[in-house]
Amino acid sequence: MANAQFYTLADVAEILSASPAQVRAMVRSGELPAIQIGGRGQWRIQISVFEEWVQQKHQETAKAIHSGVSLD
Repeated sequence: MANAQFYTLADVAEILSASPAQVRAMVRSGELPAIQIGGRGQWRIQISVFEEWVQQKHQETAKAIHSGVSLD
């Protein structure tokens, strides 16, 4: 099999130390780009898109911290 190009929602939940429900909520809200394949509940997140999303979140967090947003 070729190198994996997609993560499952469970993979992303593990990477982010989040619950699968939290990841599903991010997908449903459109915050985290994903594609639906096959039947119900079959979602995939392209690895390169996920990596870009993480970088964007790093940039947003750094910008918020520099503007004085509390980390609480």
